[in-house]
Amino acid sequence: MPVEYVALSIPFAGIGAGIAISFFAIWMNHRRKMMDKKVEMSTGQAIENAANVKELNKRVQVLESIVTDSGFDVSQKIESLRDASKSMMLNGRKQAN
Repeated sequence: MPVEYVALSIPFAGIGAGIAISFFAIWMNHRRKMMDKKVEMSTGQAIENAANVKELNKRVQVLESIVTDSGFDVSQKIESLRDASKSMMLNGRKQAN
């Protein structure tokens, strides 16, 4: 290979390496942003799950109180809870509108 071709290939190799490095930097920045979004989404999901767990814990406590309360009519208590649940659902729908 003549020396002229080698001398010309060095700048082209440098330019090619510079382009490759800039594309790599852009790609890494994109990956970082995607990871940040995933963390943000999983944090939001964790908050939502915590709220659901609180709600379920309240419901379990109510059910435990129904089961362990032997001096009260179970069917009456269930009906009162159903009525309360219906009114909460209606209030939630009114607030959403």
